[in-house]
Amino acid sequence: MFHKDSSKLESMDPEIFGIIELERARQEDGLELIASENYTSPAVMQAQGSILTNKYAEGLPNKRYYGGCEFVDLAETLAIERVNKLFNSKFANVQAHSGSQANMGAYFSMLEYGDKVLGMSLSEGGHLTHGSAVNFSGKLFKFSSYGLNPETERLDYNMIRETALASRPKLIVAGASAYAREIDFKIFREIADEVGALLMVDMAHIAGLVAAGLHNSPIPYAHVTTSTTHKTLRGPRGGLILTNDEDLFKKLNSNIFPGIQGGPLEHVIAGKAVAFKEALDPTFVTYQKQVLANSKALAASLIDLGIGLVSGGTDNHLVLLKTDSVGLSGKDAEKALEHAGITCNKNMIPGDKRSPFITSGIRLGTPAITTRGLTANHMVILANWIHQALTNSKNEEVLKNIKNQVLELCRTFPVYK
Repeated sequence: MFHKDSSKLESMDPEIFGIIELERARQEDGLELIASENYTSPAVMQAQGSILTNKYAEGLPNKRYYGGCEFVDLAETLAIERVNKLFNSKFANVQAHSGSQANMGAYFSMLEYGDKVLGMSLSEGGHLTHGSAVNFSGKLFKFSSYGLNPETERLDYNMIRETALASRPKLIVAGASAYAREIDFKIFREIADEVGALLMVDMAHIAGLVAAGLHNSPIPYAHVTTSTTHKTLRGPRGGLILTNDEDLFKKLNSNIFPGIQGGPLEHVIAGKAVAFKEALDPTFVTYQKQVLANSKALAASLIDLGIGLVSGGTDNHLVLLKTDSVGLSGKDAEKALEHAGITCNKNMIPGDKRSPFITSGIRLGTPAITTRGLTANHMVILANWIHQALTNSKNEEVLKNIKNQVLELCRTFPVYK
């Protein structure tokens, strides 16, 4: 009975209900600029909050270890078919609980303990699972890292090639969590072939742009491609793995289950299926074009105001702001913007001399604010608010005034009407 009446939560558990309402208000009443966050559709949330959460379904569709899976099989099969169509791939596993677990499953399918891997340095824009010493990836495998050209602050493929030739990895990992420029996967594959390595691409941040044809696709070049299903893809929180190699696909399936996971989250997989259907609609391309337009407009406006950006701009959904250009640490900049009703995250920048807990940069992204309807014209206004907040970080009156203006804009463009 409870799934039929969401109001039951308020009477059954007022504490949790109240917390959810506080988070709802936070999401509605502030501008979300965290590049890895987005707002799912009500349809995705309805699927994820459905009765499918009750079902155990270890194994794969039509090959389960439990009975009663005939209907979750239909949902998971739809998710697989839709994501393969979306990315023009041959094989897909949609069971990974997160992007990190998708990466773990991929590593276990291509590597043995202690194998050499080459990945992007976390401090230069990579991800924890690309070899950070505090992460399972850095603990189980011998990672070398590549970074950015210190002058251009972009990937230097000649430098990456030299690093690969010197380290001779079994696997090269391409993809980033804080890199504002387009990545050339074709060149990465050429480097991998030259040194006899496999290529894995983690496209978690740019998956929505890839799906819309606005960023070159890794699928023709990577042996394995992983992604999250949220971020630019605008689905529920989760992961996926794609490949065109049938033998690798069999290994990927077995390394997700029983290798690192138990029962798949079939309610989340249903949410993924809904998101993939939404991404196959032509309106999704329009949305992604606006994400890019907003990102470029925001970058240009910030530069016009004298704020420094890593690599001097962007080709995708995010920008990296150099907070020393406004006399702040990343931590202080994040705090000032939060007081002004704008959420972002502190982030290391190339050559950063501050710790990851302080940083010399912040990361700003446009997926979420684009979802709520903002356009390039609003980015000029937003850039001015950011500049005012960062150059008046100790002035509570200025920050409060910006927050009031942010609230007015947010109420004009609600997330969920």
